[in-house]
Amino acid sequence: MQQAVNAALTAHAGRPGALLPILHDVQHALRHIPPAAVSAIADALNLSRAEVHGVITFYRHFRLSAPGRRLVQVCRAEACQAVGADQLLEHAQRSLGCSLHQTSSDGAVTLEPVYCLGQCAVGPAVMMDDALYGRVDAARFDALIALQEAQQ
Repeated sequence: MQQAVNAALTAHAGRPGALLPILHDVQHALRHIPPAAVSAIADALNLSRAEVHGVITFYRHFRLSAPGRRLVQVCRAEACQAVGADQLLEHAQRSLGCSLHQTSSDGAVTLEPVYCLGQCAVGPAVMMDDALYGRVDAARFDALIALQEAQQ
């Protein structure tokens, strides 16, 4: 953990407004921002732990605990809702056995909402880890989850 934090701090040393890029780098490396990293980041930027924690909890993108082995994000923007995202999300919750912002009981998948993946013309859109998919219905969702499980 310390190595990831130090790398992010070094990469953005002396830059104005470095907090967000540092948080992004740490989360990219560790898949979340461990509470122990908050103190190190705060000290390096001469901020209070409360200020850093406030930024982390303000932005839905940042996580303080590790997600499941796979991260599934369902677009909740209006364009995707208009073409079935609500039904897709209900299916995803039933299929995975967890609600939004939760991880399946086997630790395999964390389900999160995202508010626009930029795929408005091909909604509903889903991002699974770093892969983006459009026109996802219940059957395609299940097929994508099965494919990801097979790749593990």
